[in-house]
Amino acid sequence: MADAKKNLLTYEGLKKLEEELEYLKVTKRKEISQKIKEAREQGDLSENAEYDAAKDEQRDVELRIEELENILKNAEVVDEEEGKAGKVSIGCKVTILDIEFNETVEYKVVGSTEANILKGLISNESPIGMAIMGKGKGETVSVDTPAGPVGYKIMKVEK
Repeated sequence: MADAKKNLLTYEGLKKLEEELEYLKVTKRKEISQKIKEAREQGDLSENAEYDAAKDEQRDVELRIEELENILKNAEVVDEEEGKAGKVSIGCKVTILDIEFNETVEYKVVGSTEANILKGLISNESPIGMAIMGKGKGETVSVDTPAGPVGYKIMKVEK
């Protein structure tokens, strides 16, 4: 059997996932169990919307618990201090300039498990992430997009 893909995580990302898993297992399971118990006490389960909703929520929580356990089982915490000084690596905050639009944007480079563009977290496996990995301040990169190549200049790299 092939080895499962390693989930690269920052220490901060690992802690968030562990906290979420603990919350779901300890607190959320009890809440749902109580909802199911209360819905059962109402009688006929075949027409009980509260019971159906609680069972659906239970299914969703159990799926998320399984997903988190698989992520954590294959997690590899990246030493954020390990990268070369001034070079982009996982855990770095990077300010880049979109050359075409003259706009700067700041990202934190993380593993794909933690990526959330709305929170400014980009994956090292994303097109921009791959292009800037290992690069330093002042270097320019080109990222292929459906609209054509886009140029970026690295303005700042922080650990």
